[in-house]
Amino acid sequence: MDLKEKLVSSFMAFEERIDVHSELHDVRTSAIKNFENKGFPTKKEEAWKYTSLNAILKNDFTVFPKNETAIEFKEVKKYFLHEVDTFKLVFIDGVFSSNLSSTTHEGIDVCLMSSALNKPKYKTVIDTYFNQIASKDESLTSLNTAFAKEGAYINIPKSKIADKPIEIMYFSTGSEAALMVQPRNLVVVGENAHVQIIERHQSLSENPVLTNSVTEIYAQKRAIVDYYKIQNDESQANLVDNTYVSQQKESHVYVHTFSFGGNITRNNLNFYHYGENLTSTLNGITIIGDKQHVDHYTLVRHSQPNCESFQDYKGIFSDRSTGVFNGKVYVEKDAQKTNAFQKSNNILLSDKATINAKPQLEIFADDVKCSHGCTVGQLDETALFYMQQRGIPEKEAKALLMYAFSNSVIEGIKIPELKQRITKIIANKLGVKIGFDL
Repeated sequence: MDLKEKLVSSFMAFEERIDVHSELHDVRTSAIKNFENKGFPTKKEEAWKYTSLNAILKNDFTVFPKNETAIEFKEVKKYFLHEVDTFKLVFIDGVFSSNLSSTTHEGIDVCLMSSALNKPKYKTVIDTYFNQIASKDESLTSLNTAFAKEGAYINIPKSKIADKPIEIMYFSTGSEAALMVQPRNLVVVGENAHVQIIERHQSLSENPVLTNSVTEIYAQKRAIVDYYKIQNDESQANLVDNTYVSQQKESHVYVHTFSFGGNITRNNLNFYHYGENLTSTLNGITIIGDKQHVDHYTLVRHSQPNCESFQDYKGIFSDRSTGVFNGKVYVEKDAQKTNAFQKSNNILLSDKATINAKPQLEIFADDVKCSHGCTVGQLDETALFYMQQRGIPEKEAKALLMYAFSNSVIEGIKIPELKQRITKIIANKLGVKIGFDL
C-alpha cells in the first residue's frame, strides 16, 4: 500500500477518533475527495516542475504515532528563543506538550487548534476563518484539511498587542521509523492589533519525517503581523509549508523564511489583498549544500488599488544542492497604483549546484509600478582579491562577502534576539565559527 492509499484508507478511522461538528465533517470529506482525485503533486504540474516528491514517498510513513514521547526542556532549549520571554506552543510528534508550552487566554488567545475546533466558545471564529483562504484545489492543502486536528490557534483581538513573541515549535522525536505529521495553524489578528510569531519544525533524530503544514493568517484593518519561519532541520526531514495570507485595508504583513537545513523543503506562500493601502513583504534567505533542495513558490494577488508588495529572496548554493524560486505577482484590472517589486539573487559556489528561477508578472491594470529581477552568479573575484590583499584569509573573506549578500534580508528582522540567532546560524553555515550551532 502506497502512502496515498494509506492516507485515504485511514481517513474514516481518523474521523471516528475525533469529535467534530457536522460542518467540519463536510469540509474534511470534500478535502479528502480532492486529494484522492489528485494525489500527490508531480513534476508534470507546472507549479512542481522542479521539485519531485517521489523519493520521499517511498518511505513507509506512520500516519498516527503509536507512542507518546516526553522531552525535557533542557534537551531542546537551544531551539527556543530562550534569551527573551515568549509564549510557546510546543508539539511532539504532532501531539501538544503542556510541559514545554506557555499559553494564554488573557487578552489574547494563544492555544490549541484542537480546542478551537471543538469548543463552542471558538465556533464563531472557526466558522468565519477556518479554511476560508486556504486553497480548496491544491492537493496537499486538501490533505492537511482532511486531517486537520492539532496546531496553533492564535487570536489577537482588536487593538491588542501581543506583549511578547509567540513561538510555534514542532518536534519529531524519531520514535517512529518514519513519520508524517500535518499541523494546522490559524492566526487571526484584529483591527489595529500587532503580533510577532516564530515557527520552527525540528527533528531530533535522523529518521525520515514528512511534514505537510498549513497556516492561515488573517490581518484585519491596520493590523501588523511579523512572521518568521526557521527551517534548519536534519538531513532526512522534509517539509511542505503552505501559508495563506488575507490582508485588509492598511495592514502590514511580513513573512521571513530562513531555509538552511532539511532534505526537501517546499514553501508555498500566497498573499491575497482585500483592502487598499496595505503592504505585503516576503523575504527569504536560503543557504544549503550537499544534495539539499529548497523550493520557494510565491503568489501575491493585487486586487485592490494603492497597495504595495516587496519580495526579496537570497540564495547561496554549494555542492549538489538545488534551489527553486517561482514567484508570481498578479495585478487585477482594478488594482491601480500598485507598487510591486520582486527580486531573486543567487550565488552558486559549485559547478554542480543549481538554481531554477522564474519570476513572473501578470498585470491587467495600466497605472502601476511593477518590476522583477533575477541574478545567478558567483562570488566577486575582484572583491575577494581586494580583501585578501588586506590580510583577510580567503575563507573569512568569502564568508564576509556572502554575509553582506544576505544582509538586506537579515536587517528586516525586528526581534533583536532573533536577529542575533539568525546571524549566528548563517555564520556557522558559511564556515565562520562563532558561538553555538543550531
